[in-house]
Amino acid sequence: MKKLNKLANLEQQAEEIMKAAENSGLQSNFFFLTTFERYRVQLRILKELESSIDSDGTLVTKEYVKGRQNLYTNPAISEYNRTTDSANKTVSTLMRIINQYNVDDQTENDDPLMRIINGDGANGNG
Repeated sequence: MKKLNKLANLEQQAEEIMKAAENSGLQSNFFFLTTFERYRVQLRILKELESSIDSDGTLVTKEYVKGRQNLYTNPAISEYNRTTDSANKTVSTLMRIINQYNVDDQTENDDPLMRIINGDGANGNG
């Protein structure tokens, strides 16, 4: 029950971030949208890995020749750690996009590439 509330809370926070992005004009920025969606996917993957670790435990056994079992660390743990590192990098990228957008919004309104990236269309007409 606690985990479902945690996931719902993360989804609620993600929606609040999107609302803030809309208020600042970032909702049409290609790099923000793709990076933010990637981050949401990473959160879902982490949630599934957490569930796997909770249900299977941190140690798993594998049976090899002659029925002998060996004890190993659950492979989901290393995937969880790898995905966490990736998600942290994605957050850093999102923060750079947000910070850069706030600066560039004032200075690069006439740059055609920035217009396309920010969703204003190829000719700046939207």
